[in-house]
Amino acid sequence: MEPGPSSRSSAARDLVPAAGRSSGPAREADISRDMKTHFRVCRFIMEAGVKLGMRSVPVATACVLYHNFFKRVSLSVYEPYLVAMSCLYLAGKVEEQHIRTRDIINVSHRYFNSGSPPLECDKEFWDLRDSVVQCELLILRQLNFQVSFEHPHKYLLHYVMSVKSLVNRHAWSRCPVAETSWALLRDCYHGSMCIRHMPQHIAIATLYLALNSYGVELPVGEKRWWQVLCEGVTKVDIDAVISDLLQLYDMEAKCI
Repeated sequence: MEPGPSSRSSAARDLVPAAGRSSGPAREADISRDMKTHFRVCRFIMEAGVKLGMRSVPVATACVLYHNFFKRVSLSVYEPYLVAMSCLYLAGKVEEQHIRTRDIINVSHRYFNSGSPPLECDKEFWDLRDSVVQCELLILRQLNFQVSFEHPHKYLLHYVMSVKSLVNRHAWSRCPVAETSWALLRDCYHGSMCIRHMPQHIAIATLYLALNSYGVELPVGEKRWWQVLCEGVTKVDIDAVISDLLQLYDMEAKCI
């Protein structure tokens, strides 16, 4: 039987904040609240991933696992931060950067209890560890064990190197296009847009936005540079990614 609200361990409830829901708000309010929760939880995944020394792709995989899981289940049923911890654990396995459950639990504990010492290896710790492992199995079942994903990172790396060769090296050195596009790419994982758009489109759109932000112009030929690099992508595709990304930044302002 899959765990419901009553099956959450007391250790998990003590470690992470509950995702409470009011009794009958408008659907729009529900969606907005859920989006804010997912934004905050993915920010936790990213910050915890940094503290755990995880590479960019395993952290991205953890975010995709999280979004795909809650695409299938209700946020009112499962503790999102516990799911996030399990996603970090599972992503480490998928991307061959194994992370110990003890390290994930301690980093998470410090995240919510700043300045506190690590948890003792008592019943509370072992209950929480069991919750993380059981939740990992639940995620695997919900996703039908489809846990390998294609990320935009490799495409963005290729696109950045290709564009760099077309720009005056002095102009390129003055504008942190590469750094900005990578930061924009990372931000895409705060929301479900990372699973709603093709990885190539996300990569092209983040680079397009970075170039426009610094006013970097590329040579114009029969095709635009983004059509040359990513066959089949349209301006509509790029605009759709950028629109979703800007909505995420608006969400960030509301979450502060």
